[in-house]
Amino acid sequence: MSAGLVTLEHDWLVLRWRVTDARGLLLPRFAGRRRADGLWRTTCFELFIRTAGDRSYQEWNLSPSQAFAAYAFSGTRRDRQDLPVAATPVCTWRGGSTRTALFDAAIPRAALPAPPWEGHVTAVLEEQNGVVTHWAVVHPAPHPDFHDPACFAPLLAAPRPA
Repeated sequence: MSAGLVTLEHDWLVLRWRVTDARGLLLPRFAGRRRADGLWRTTCFELFIRTAGDRSYQEWNLSPSQAFAAYAFSGTRRDRQDLPVAATPVCTWRGGSTRTALFDAAIPRAALPAPPWEGHVTAVLEEQNGVVTHWAVVHPAPHPDFHDPACFAPLLAAPRPA
């Protein structure tokens, strides 16, 4: 599996995850573009993001079902609140029966913290046999913890004035 920033367009941060050998994945049923909790319990893709050097951060859960969750934290797993989002993220799964699948997510830039950004992209993948795996660039602890501050790294530099 791989993931990364595709583009920072006018009002959207666009991310892409590439899943190899996706044929055995369990995909959630279509839910439409709406907010939902508990998406991380099955196949879902995530972005953790904060302003560089800040302790507060956001968690975005993005599902192939097109549902999403967005939370704000004041510190590591502290004071979780639903993050107000004026524009709904756009989630697109392309895979079908192919070996490689792509998941794209466009997140409204207005809901994100101020750049420069630190963060990381992650994935929770559930197979049809019930096995759940947690994917990230780094797992600093013996068990996956996507909220661990040690996971955060520079994502994108601050825009330069024209």
